[in-house]
Amino acid sequence: MAKFAHDEIVPFKDSELAKKEQVADMFNNIAHRYDFLNRFLSVGIDVGWRKTAIKELKKLAPKTILDVATGTADVALLTQEILHPDQIIGIDISEGMLNFGREKIKARGLENIIQLHTGDSENIRFENDYFDAITVAFGVRNFQDLSKGLKEMYRVLKPGGKAVILEFSKPSSAGFKQLYQFYMNYITPSIGKVFSKNKDAYQYLNDSVQAFPEGNQFLNILNEAGFTQTYLKKLSFGICTIYCGSK
Repeated sequence: MAKFAHDEIVPFKDSELAKKEQVADMFNNIAHRYDFLNRFLSVGIDVGWRKTAIKELKKLAPKTILDVATGTADVALLTQEILHPDQIIGIDISEGMLNFGREKIKARGLENIIQLHTGDSENIRFENDYFDAITVAFGVRNFQDLSKGLKEMYRVLKPGGKAVILEFSKPSSAGFKQLYQFYMNYITPSIGKVFSKNKDAYQYLNDSVQAFPEGNQFLNILNEAGFTQTYLKKLSFGICTIYCGSK
């Protein structure tokens, strides 16, 4: 039984598959349009969000980094550009997304630094205390079991290491909140349907954002998973939030 409301939100309500399998199918189906739609729907702001999140690790200067739900490797590539670590491992349950990520990595000649693997956040195939840092951008919302995924991240993080999580949230200021809700309820699914032929995927985006335990509630969940020194930073009027925790 799911512990959090968003764990029950799935892309395809009529499917008998578990959330994990549905999410993998959904991303496989939209992988060819994913990067374009990210830039288009956010008017390019999402790149800045990712860069701001990665810079939370600058003082730590991590050498080995795990990027969970790496998708098409946007964060992995930006992390290499900003932090210059020795190794970045990206994991994702969507092989379709990973294939696009591998093409981008190869085009930049970074195969020796960034490796992508099919991998599940709830069963990370690395030993305890392996990574100096962990990043997740817009991925924890898709976990089938949020607590289990966060505990796995904590397990593979070295003592003194830090996790940085970037996730959508809901603006709180009255006027902007209404505009945001209209955009997410009507514009995003419609644009998603036009460009990816998959309205369900972008309806799921909105539904999962609405149900996600954000703000201090999510910090409490991080604390329960074992993380300490947790804090958050809201970006762009609260459209998304950076959450950080250490081990």
